[in-house]
Amino acid sequence: MVFGRKHKKVVPFRTAGELDAMAAAGAVVGKALVAVRSAAKPGVSTLELDEVAEQVIRDAGAVPSFKGYHGFPGSICSSVNDRVVHGIPTKDEILAAGDLVSIDCGAILDGWHGDSAWTFGVGELIEADRLLSEATKLSMEAGIAAMLPDNRLTDVSHAIELGTRAAEREHGRAYGIVDGYGGHGIGRQMHMDPFLANEGEPGQGPRLVVGSVLAIEPMLTLGTTQTRVLDDDWTVVTEDGSRAAHWEHTVAVTEDGPRILTLRPE
Repeated sequence: MVFGRKHKKVVPFRTAGELDAMAAAGAVVGKALVAVRSAAKPGVSTLELDEVAEQVIRDAGAVPSFKGYHGFPGSICSSVNDRVVHGIPTKDEILAAGDLVSIDCGAILDGWHGDSAWTFGVGELIEADRLLSEATKLSMEAGIAAMLPDNRLTDVSHAIELGTRAAEREHGRAYGIVDGYGGHGIGRQMHMDPFLANEGEPGQGPRLVVGSVLAIEPMLTLGTTQTRVLDDDWTVVTEDGSRAAHWEHTVAVTEDGPRILTLRPE
């Protein structure tokens, strides 16, 4: 989501203890995502996946951060095939073999937020869809690698963009970087300034310092960069019906390099 307030000079930062607390929230999210992926089989509804995630989150003593957020009804966003982000889980959306599924999940533990997304297939994916997900993951990892002290916000944006271009060269095809959506600051609120674009020129925006935290979340498509929102006022789909992928981790800047706060159990 895009926020309009003026940027501070540094990306908001946390103490080491606060990062540990965020990592505890992030571990709940990681566990929920793994459980959802395990449950994502042909014939299963996206509402059933939502129930799996909510159970894991509440069993850990945490609260789903999405549920009720501006009226959102689910504990996860389940975005299948041409849905980019913010898909509402329903009993009527039934998964089929070959579906490309993006699950975005958030949890609040002791007042701190974790936020992460994962794209995977229901069974085997066709090569184009598998490579799309891989390209999105590589773009995210390039952004994570740029989470270094004294980098600027748009250094991370530029790194994500370069990650996408590198994946294009490796895969021998073009990807659309979804226009208008990106990552964000996160802490005791899920969405905080600054907004993190997934492309752009380097060297601009607030400075990263030790303890700065961002949710890094590229969204790529097999076609257009343009999207529209469905009549439910939430679900974002590609304008041309092409498939989309979404990867996200909550990441902190540390003296020892980037720290992923939303690790998933093996």
